[in-house]
Amino acid sequence: MTQTTVTPSTATTSTTLSGLRSLHLIRVAFSLVWVALVAATSASLVSTDRPTVIAAVLLVVYPLWDVVATLLERRMTDPGATDRVGTANMALGLAATAGTAIAVFSTIGKALLVFGIWALLSGAIQLVVAIRRRRTVGAQWPMVISGGLSVLAGASFAAMSSSPTSGLSTIAGYSAFGAFWFLVSAITLSIRDRRETR
Repeated sequence: MTQTTVTPSTATTSTTLSGLRSLHLIRVAFSLVWVALVAATSASLVSTDRPTVIAAVLLVVYPLWDVVATLLERRMTDPGATDRVGTANMALGLAATAGTAIAVFSTIGKALLVFGIWALLSGAIQLVVAIRRRRTVGAQWPMVISGGLSVLAGASFAAMSSSPTSGLSTIAGYSAFGAFWFLVSAITLSIRDRRETR
């Protein structure tokens, strides 16, 4: 659950804030739908189980969606040469998608391990981006918290991937918390946007 960086410029005001807010709301909707699908179809799967087709698709789609969202965010902000972090994040997301696509042919535990490593690294990127973005966009404290929690959650997923009791319901909780923080970020950006237009 990461975001790209914004090149500092005078254009980083109302249009950027509005675009980021809209994208964050789309991410909230995606995460909630994803959580609902996991709860309805795959919540009982644990690390020793082989993923069902639906579970495999859900696991592969999640990091792939993050790549798409990062690309959308990059297009709405300044995609200058300083956006190496966004490029690294997309490469990481594609690697996680490929790794998950391979892991789902084994067990849920292997997929959890890949997912955990990805969540840890992408959370670290989100943390860096949010800290950099504070000066150009502001209202980044929800993304700082979200990035930090993603690092901790990713480490936890990786550590618990071999536990027979860990399963997809754990990732669903992670996604739900991510949706919450993107919603908080959208609200915070709206407040900042109103202040900018006054």
